Amino acid sequence: MYEAFFGMKHTPFVRDIPAEKLYESDAFRETLGRLCYVADRQMFAVVTADPGCGKSTLIRRFYSELPREEYIILYLSDSKLTPRWFYKGMLDQLGIESKFYRGDAKRQLQKEVEIIRGVQKKKVVCILDEAHLLEKETIEEFRFLLNYRFDSISPMALVLVGQTELWDKLRMQRYAAVRQRIDINCVLPHLDRAETERYILSQLAYAGGRQDIFTDKALDDIYK
Repeated sequence: MYEAFFGMKHTPFVRDIPAEKLYESDAFRETLGRLCYVADRQMFAVVTADPGCGKSTLIRRFYSELPREEYIILYLSDSKLTPRWFYKGMLDQLGIESKFYRGDAKRQLQKEVEIIRGVQKKKVVCILDEAHLLEKETIEEFRFLLNYRFDSISPMALVLVGQTELWDKLRMQRYAAVRQRIDINCVLPHLDRAETERYILSQLAYAGGRQDIFTDKALDDIYK
């Protein structure tokens, strides 16, 4: 209803805005660039932020940025992700029926990734969302997954995305062996007042509506 009232062609402030129309702050663009580097170099990255700071938006943009002729992208988001279901989830996305036991499934995945790299000449990128909810056993499994050919190369790029407490968890002594494998740690900050206004104007521009809907006082309150 309000779209017609304000003369809008699209609905602003919704989750299904096309990736190329998403607002990108300076921190957003910098983090996106780092993730593209991680994908290219097949590295291990961690992205954290408080709720509402743009993690999901970043992942959508990152996903759309990678050319499909060069990358195969696997995405998992499951708070109860055990090591076995982690491997099963990745193999399912590759169109392969997973074996029951964790060790067998891991070898299946490693073999398939080797085929993708050697035959298809593509790079694999695995994105794990809501990673702050993962249990100890699953987090520790990443160390073994990335230990490939006597630890001489990384078989894939791994990106953990979660709320701020993910990094607090990884800083615990029990995860020291996992933490030392992390190549890049990215933190998305809150938008400042100027960025908040640019974000709102960007959404209105996408919607095709007026740019003067929000007063300065309203923008101040939204920022707060």
